[in-house]
Amino acid sequence: MGGNRNSKWDTVTNMIRILIADDHDVVRMGLRLLLEQQTDMQVVGEASDGIEATEMTARLLPDILLMDISMPRMGGNEAARRIALLGLPTRIVILSMHSEEAIVRTALEGGAKGYLVKSFVRTDLAPAIHAAYRGETFLSPSIEDLVVKQFLVRKPAAQDDVAQMLGILTEREQTVFRMIAQGDTNKTMAQKLHISSRTVEKHRATLMLKLNTPDIASLMQVAIRAGLCETQA
Repeated sequence: MGGNRNSKWDTVTNMIRILIADDHDVVRMGLRLLLEQQTDMQVVGEASDGIEATEMTARLLPDILLMDISMPRMGGNEAARRIALLGLPTRIVILSMHSEEAIVRTALEGGAKGYLVKSFVRTDLAPAIHAAYRGETFLSPSIEDLVVKQFLVRKPAAQDDVAQMLGILTEREQTVFRMIAQGDTNKTMAQKLHISSRTVEKHRATLMLKLNTPDIASLMQVAIRAGLCETQA
């Protein structure tokens, strides 16, 4: 009998806990219905604006906050920034009718792990949540090519002067960057710098944003050009 209880508890703890934030009741209902069809997802609450979403995220600590970008009182981008400042572990997937590159980029820079165009919710919702839960960035296929293309256009100009790029980093960010370049893990960096692993992750995310690098491989390329990586003869 004890084994059965443990099995049920394991099932519950393995569920992806999701908070929905949208100012339209019908949209929230539709999202809930789609999510409840997934065997590994659980809706833990609903919010109708960004202020409510921020407060509920701090209280419920969901794994994923699925949030509309345009809401009264406070929109999704501002709510995402506030949640990031609070250092909460919740990962944010933005919902929007808009697919313009500038709007998408603003959302990602604000801390969102995913950007989902509402017209593709039925097919992209579960993949977006699973990707964000794994710590990966998800973009609806309809905007992914556009964002990547814009990044590639900007990238050469942004990396022409590595010294100038490093100049926009704070002293602590430069320290973390050097440690990343030398292969230190988050745990090692946290121990050496006497900070939490979560703070290290925030520094890493800020580095990737400031240096315009979409992944660790690109970040390491900048480190190599800056002479931060130890290379064997």
